[in-house]
Amino acid sequence: MARLTKVHADHKPTGVALTDERGSTTWAELNSRVNQIMAAFAANGITGGDTIAVFAGNCREYYELMAAANHAGVIYVPVNWHFTSDELDYVVRDSGAKLVFVEDRYVDIAAPVNAAPRVAIRADQDGFENFESWLGSQSNAEPDTQAMGGPMFYTSGTTGRPKGVKSSSGGGQAPLEMLDMMANGMSGMLSIPGDGSTFICGPVYHSAQWAFSFLPLLAGSRVVMRHKFDAAESLKVIDEEQITNVHLVPTQFSRMLKVDDDSRAAFDGSSLKIVWHGAAPCPPEVKRRMIDWWGPVVSEYYGSTEGSIVSMCSAQEWLDRPGTVGKPSPMVEIRVVDDNGDVVPAKESGEIYVKNLMGTDFEYHNEPEKTKAVHLEPGVFTFGDIGYFDDDGYLYLSDRKIDMIISGGVNIYPAEIEGVLATHPAVSDVAVFGIPHEEFGEEVKAAVTLIDGQTESPELSESLIAFCREQLAGYKAPKSIDYVEEMPRHETGKLYKRLLKDKYWEGTGRSI
Repeated sequence: MARLTKVHADHKPTGVALTDERGSTTWAELNSRVNQIMAAFAANGITGGDTIAVFAGNCREYYELMAAANHAGVIYVPVNWHFTSDELDYVVRDSGAKLVFVEDRYVDIAAPVNAAPRVAIRADQDGFENFESWLGSQSNAEPDTQAMGGPMFYTSGTTGRPKGVKSSSGGGQAPLEMLDMMANGMSGMLSIPGDGSTFICGPVYHSAQWAFSFLPLLAGSRVVMRHKFDAAESLKVIDEEQITNVHLVPTQFSRMLKVDDDSRAAFDGSSLKIVWHGAAPCPPEVKRRMIDWWGPVVSEYYGSTEGSIVSMCSAQEWLDRPGTVGKPSPMVEIRVVDDNGDVVPAKESGEIYVKNLMGTDFEYHNEPEKTKAVHLEPGVFTFGDIGYFDDDGYLYLSDRKIDMIISGGVNIYPAEIEGVLATHPAVSDVAVFGIPHEEFGEEVKAAVTLIDGQTESPELSESLIAFCREQLAGYKAPKSIDYVEEMPRHETGKLYKRLLKDKYWEGTGRSI
């Protein structure tokens, strides 16, 4: 059988491997279905190095597909389920996906996208093959050849279109033993029990949610998933399912802190061994309150889709050094460099560069110039963040070199939104940036210069926001509009966004 699932199927065949709102899958069933999916890949001409896309919510079939692809050397693209038909179509075409798997919740959005054959999960839909029919009577015998596949996450870029982050280790080029080492090594490094219960209550299309749930699954952890996050329900799930580990983002912390008194009083939480948070800066008061409530199990990491986990910080380390994101993980080397690429001394800020000590690297799919731009040298890359080390080797973040907005743990890139607003007939010039939001960290703000003859009004603001929602996922649309007579631009055309956004950050004690 599939090697990394067979181990657990042999050890605990009737034990539960996956649980979602609609049911559970045992380890034996998971193992069998993973092999059937690999056989179906082969029957459909999907081989090592080929790409598939998955447009689905958090469901058991998602993990079955990922496990099969990871054993078959296949690259899989977890597509953001908030995407519009146009955005989905772009990702399918750009990635070269040969099959698109679509959950029943999203078949209407995927219906116009016919760049590749489509398979519907839990649905019978014209133009789609049913997932169970696609599996058919495929053999569940172990495939003769297995190699490491992996995900290609799409993260938006300053060019305005999402770009695929492609690891050098996936796509059938690496032995399966490397995936086994990654799964067990990461679980050990993060103190995730191999026989525990993982809770995922954020979207698995996000690289962090994937890493903190799928890799523990391969290491033997049961995975309990929910499609949407509800704070009070999540507290119940943690207790009822005896969850040992969970990944959360600051927005989820904020919502948990606001649950009613009865929900808070009923929560036990004694099963929790480790709670990781990341994906966005956490307001200090929110973090202190979570540590006061849940105790020392609350730990933080810093990382990215491109570079995985870069640094880690325990609750006590953060309390001793407020604001730190911890020390480098055992998997990486961190360099803080100046504009010349020279390493700077402690307490001096510079751009953060990362080298993965396992020898893995990444590239932006179909973006060689962008790939080159973020590399200091082969294997040494940056996310565009600015930071510094203290004298004890703890890393601190001080700014972001790029204009990315992080709202509720989700990366939003202004250029994509600016590209849409610039086409509105009333708009002459536009700038999009993040402003503080108590719960989400940041929210999207647009500043607009109107063409002659147009007048600002609440109705026009609503129209501009609706215009964005028609062409982009809803979370990317501005929440409010400012009108400026003239944008603060250099004579070269460079826009000084700080002159637009700084007033919103004054007095907050932070700049990101």
